[in-house]
Amino acid sequence: TQNDYIREWLPYREDFLHILLDLEAPPLPRICKICQKDGVYRCPDCMHQPLLCTNCCRTTHASHPFHRIQQWTGNFFEDSALHMTGLQLHLGHGGAPCPSASANEAPPLSGQSRPTTAGKDGDQTKGDRQDTPTMDDDEWEDVDNIPLHLRPPVGSKHLTIVDVTGVHFVLVRPCQCPNAESYPLQLFRAKLCPSTFDKPSTAFTFSVLDDFLRDNVECGTSGMNYYSKLRRVTSNVFPHLVVDRYRELLRVARQWRLLKLLKWSGFQDNMNPSKDGDLVIFCAACPQPGIKQLIWTSKSWKYTRAVVMDGNFKAEHMHERRPDDQVWLMDGRGFMVRNPPYQAYLKATPHITEKSSCNNHKAISQASASRGKLNSTGVGATACARHGCFYPHSVVDFQKGERQLNMDYSLTHALSYNMTGIENVLCFYDINCAYMKNLRRHIESSDLLHLPPSLRITAGIGMWHVHGHKKECYTRYSPLFIKGAGWVDGEIIETLWSTLNIVSASTRGMTSPHRQELLDFQMNDSNFMKMIRMADSLSRKLKTARASVVLARDAFERFNKAITPEQQRNWGRQEETALLRRVHDPSVMDVFEIQLKKAPTVHAVELRLLEKSPRQGVHHGAASWITRGLAIEEAEIILNIYRKDNGPNPSELKRLTIARRAEKLSADRSRFIADGRIYLRVDDEFERSDESDGRTDLTLGQDTLDDEDAVSNDGYSDSSLLHPTIRPHHMYLPLPSKFGSAYCKAKKLHRLAQMELELRMGQANDALHGLRLALADKAVIFRGVVRPATNYSMRTRAWQMIHSIDTSVKQCAAIYRQCRLAMISLGADSDILDRYQELQKSHLSATAAAFTQGAHDHRDSHLPWFWTMDIPKDTDSKSWLSEFYRIHWLRAKA
Repeated sequence: TQNDYIREWLPYREDFLHILLDLEAPPLPRICKICQKDGVYRCPDCMHQPLLCTNCCRTTHASHPFHRIQQWTGNFFEDSALHMTGLQLHLGHGGAPCPSASANEAPPLSGQSRPTTAGKDGDQTKGDRQDTPTMDDDEWEDVDNIPLHLRPPVGSKHLTIVDVTGVHFVLVRPCQCPNAESYPLQLFRAKLCPSTFDKPSTAFTFSVLDDFLRDNVECGTSGMNYYSKLRRVTSNVFPHLVVDRYRELLRVARQWRLLKLLKWSGFQDNMNPSKDGDLVIFCAACPQPGIKQLIWTSKSWKYTRAVVMDGNFKAEHMHERRPDDQVWLMDGRGFMVRNPPYQAYLKATPHITEKSSCNNHKAISQASASRGKLNSTGVGATACARHGCFYPHSVVDFQKGERQLNMDYSLTHALSYNMTGIENVLCFYDINCAYMKNLRRHIESSDLLHLPPSLRITAGIGMWHVHGHKKECYTRYSPLFIKGAGWVDGEIIETLWSTLNIVSASTRGMTSPHRQELLDFQMNDSNFMKMIRMADSLSRKLKTARASVVLARDAFERFNKAITPEQQRNWGRQEETALLRRVHDPSVMDVFEIQLKKAPTVHAVELRLLEKSPRQGVHHGAASWITRGLAIEEAEIILNIYRKDNGPNPSELKRLTIARRAEKLSADRSRFIADGRIYLRVDDEFERSDESDGRTDLTLGQDTLDDEDAVSNDGYSDSSLLHPTIRPHHMYLPLPSKFGSAYCKAKKLHRLAQMELELRMGQANDALHGLRLALADKAVIFRGVVRPATNYSMRTRAWQMIHSIDTSVKQCAAIYRQCRLAMISLGADSDILDRYQELQKSHLSATAAAFTQGAHDHRDSHLPWFWTMDIPKDTDSKSWLSEFYRIHWLRAKA
């Protein structure tokens, strides 16, 4: 472990410290390593930091002009600079002086080294002393507190050069041959990028520009922070005295990004007509004509483009002070769309507010949200759904929220990128259930958008977002039910935003062109990193897919053997028809859901009661008040089961969980009782003892019991086992069923009692529905997981699933029994009680028929009554379990 390595280092700690201190002193004897004269300078950037005299230091660093050196003062080494040794940088001729240079050219002034250099015995070092040029008083006041190596040379044509080793002042001698290139080009050929071109005074090395771009894409380092680091590298003690070249760095970095992209894209010059997205790379693994040499069969799902769209509201951009004074270096040639056509599209396209039939998603509800201080509230992008590569020329700015007109522009441009011959597209988007309804209509009504009419777009929603939609959206848009989707979750673009957000904060106040270039470069680097890791990624996915397909095939075969050939044909036709028609009508995918007509739930009953005109003698909101009481009652039952399942000595954490849930229930119950005084028109009458007035005690009695395989008698009948903080005897919920039908009629609460009866029926429907699901799941798990288990770990996991389902069975059974007791107390007639029959313990067992082949063929009389109570008379299904098997067969095949 890491700690073991640190422990190994601890014995060396003092030795390392001693060596560090020894390195601060000059070697003995203090002589030049090369000429054996008195040593004055040492170079920490050179290996073994050799001690050198002035002449040798200047000579050896002719090829390393950006090393940082130190000068011996007699007591310690202090920071110095190579220009103080008289070093010159010659351009052209391989670094040698130009033969055409004037012989009378003045030598470089190097008199800014220390005026005296003490020898070992305090004497001045001969040959290394240089006089400091005289300055007048005003000049001296300006530089008095600046160290010598940080002062620009006086009287020489020096160049300020910024390198990864810091900021340097270098005397540059250009080539003066008749056919010599211009000074800026000579600098660039020497790997120095000038910041200006008339009379360059500052240049940046290629190394520092590459390092800045690398820091920017990997660490998100802003230009200001990076140059602040360079100042610290130059002088850790006086960084504030280092010359400021921050603005020059930003300007030159923009030029450098463009040059690098042009070079990587194979451009010899920038004069060729540019194409949208021609400076960036795209996914090499996706089907592309001319890129992947395949036997092209465009109609095959193998050659389907899989795309995913999303918005990112971290990439904000503020309003600019001079929007008309901009220089666009690569507008539209990266991932961001070309600005003038996009602005023209926005002006010509009105935003139409669409009302979603699904849940209230933020992408729809906040599409028109405006933020006045921002020119752009974020970006929308389209990426490859399988490999996570951004599409070139498809990233758009948001002006308000995530509007459809923005995403339309992104999608249409993404689907126009090298799509010749491709006719099938699988498109994932968080709100595709609403977005795809209007896509074709919007494109047809716009002169600036285009999609081929033959392009077949299959809509999908990512696996994470689809669970936030309505129930119907799961089978209609989940990738699990899309043929050819393969092993894809539709959420990969969410992982790409984390990479882009590294630089998003620093782009907030940039100009639009600068921001575009920086985001383009970051996204191109993201695609590049995907490419170099693609082989390993695809290999891992292939191994996973090969293992998973065997498991999926085995699971399907087990289901397939349990049904008749006629059912295989019928269900297979349903699947084929749905998959064929889903592009035009996603609702056909509802065949993958249970088709039985469900009885009304408690929420449906509550909604119907609220939408009706209020009944005479009943306060507004009575239905919601009763529903709250039913929910509290359910929570109490579930908590008691949880407490009993954990035994008499649960762990401290579980006791804490029980106490917290009980505390919340106590608070909910108190609020419910306080509101009950309004609806029951009594004061504290329901808090008295239950000894009179014909009120019914609804303590969970024998009718709520089950054997030890479901719910034990002691768990619900013995009030001593009810946790004292859960429901004390004097605080039973004051529902009409608590008082009984006779009491309610006498107190003119019969209308309230009728409302509770209707809600109790809805609650019973919910409980029976959950019971059917749990028992059917148990049957399927026994057949497909428990029995085929071949080792201990598989059997353990399988039985854990069974125990979890048994808990659900207990809860649903106890809630239903409580409902039936309440119905009896409320005076339910025989028709209602015949429909909601007594639940016996034998009803809660998954019969042996459910585990054997042909279980779906059993007749209604062989199953408990609640399996067939919701089946319409004209249905072809023989039982609820048969419908459950149909769904499992279809989903296993998918």
